[in-house]
Amino acid sequence: MSSESRRPATYRTFDEVKETLSPAEQRFERIRRTSGLFAGPVVGVVVYLLCAPLDDPAQRLAGVLSWVVVYWITEAIPIPVTAMLAMAAVIIFGIADADTVFGSFGNSTIFVFIGGFIIAEAMRKHGLDRRFAFAILSIPGVSATTTRIIVAFGAITALLSGFVSNTATAAMMMPIAAGIVGFLASVLSRDGDEVDPQRLHFATALMLMVAYGASVGGLLTPVGSPPNLIGRAYLEEELDIVIPFFQWILLAFPLVAVMFAVLCLLLVRLNRPEVKRVEGVDGYIREERRKLGSMGTGSRNTLIAFGVAVTLWIFPGAVGLVTGGESDFYDTVLGLLDEGAVAIIAASLLFVLPTNWSQRSFTLTWNDAARIDWGTIILFGSGIALGGLLSSTGLAETMGTSLSDLLGTSSLVGITILATVIAVLISETTSNTASVVVVAPIAAQLALAVDVNPAIPVLAAVFGASFGFMLPVSTPPNAIVYGTGMVPITKMVRSGIVFDLAGIVIIVAGVTGMATLLGIQ
Repeated sequence: MSSESRRPATYRTFDEVKETLSPAEQRFERIRRTSGLFAGPVVGVVVYLLCAPLDDPAQRLAGVLSWVVVYWITEAIPIPVTAMLAMAAVIIFGIADADTVFGSFGNSTIFVFIGGFIIAEAMRKHGLDRRFAFAILSIPGVSATTTRIIVAFGAITALLSGFVSNTATAAMMMPIAAGIVGFLASVLSRDGDEVDPQRLHFATALMLMVAYGASVGGLLTPVGSPPNLIGRAYLEEELDIVIPFFQWILLAFPLVAVMFAVLCLLLVRLNRPEVKRVEGVDGYIREERRKLGSMGTGSRNTLIAFGVAVTLWIFPGAVGLVTGGESDFYDTVLGLLDEGAVAIIAASLLFVLPTNWSQRSFTLTWNDAARIDWGTIILFGSGIALGGLLSSTGLAETMGTSLSDLLGTSSLVGITILATVIAVLISETTSNTASVVVVAPIAAQLALAVDVNPAIPVLAAVFGASFGFMLPVSTPPNAIVYGTGMVPITKMVRSGIVFDLAGIVIIVAGVTGMATLLGIQ
């Protein structure tokens, strides 16, 4: 399958998704998107009028943000387009000047995304992602049982998603999973009536593992998911709390490990495979791996670029761990090896390392790089701008104080639970990036108001924003696997509710414990 055909579409219009929906789901989508188109401006005006007691900038921002959230939730227009309109509205209504708003796109974290997306595009172009997946599946014993196949797919997806976007990872793993499901259906059909692969419990478990594994694995590193970088940038710029790349991995790894173990248990129990063993799967995997052939120059060059990026991202954190973060050498390394600069250097190698020097052919062309997910980058830049304005206008503080008074939440644990639950609920109906943009500043102000560590509820909100598991619209990975027809909506909702509840407990306990242990404050 070509890289073009596997390239994910993160933000899709109704025309682009209707082929994957049932007639009832199509009616719901029409109502949701059409009603949101008209409700957005109305809600914005009503909220603006209700917030009259606030200062002018905060009142105007409340109106704009309400309108934006309605559009994000209903997807009345593509989410990145809403993000661009929000920035224009902020300027036109005098909430902030253009230099402040558009200056968010000069943030170093934007270039971490651009570099990371370019490297991911090179992985897809040269088949490095499929090569890695089939190499793991070829490990002796992995394909011995259907349960091991499901767990192995989850592990591969989670590891890839730590460094490649969740959407790209799910889009890459889905056809591989579908191939194995088709093989299982053909084997079962030999023993009796023809088996529909879309009706297999094994297919549901495997596809949900691809979607959920991508979201869980995205928590592992700062570059694994947009909410990670947005929350981390907010902590650094608004609260002066710096979390180096390596320290983030130390924080997230125990949570990801526990979440993954729970995910494996839940999916296999809720969607028990029809058979325990399938003869011939290892042969199918060997044949698919053989078709890939030997690793080419493009794949090796991509590995070099990826290795440079990861090494230089991790190095400052490793130095800080050894020196305790107090040495001049650590300060120098941290200043020079800016993560955005590292990402661009590593990505640039793909345009320098040749695949055929005599023909001046290189690992990646600019036309390849132009296919990256620019919509997410636009959404990310607007997220930084809106998150900063929530703090600078005092709107986040007002919302946090009002919420605290309403619910009587004043303890660190209570605020952390509240931030996690709200982030999870919002992410079920809109972009996880949009979720963290709204929730992180409020969580911080709630914590500051009662003089507790704001890093913990903000990090909990960041992690909770990636927990949208109930609906196809919750995350792009969910939509990708739902489109295969192998995941009935009832099973996605059932599995998603159970994992959301388990995830909230893991996030609250894990973030509180690990942040305290690592001294993040």
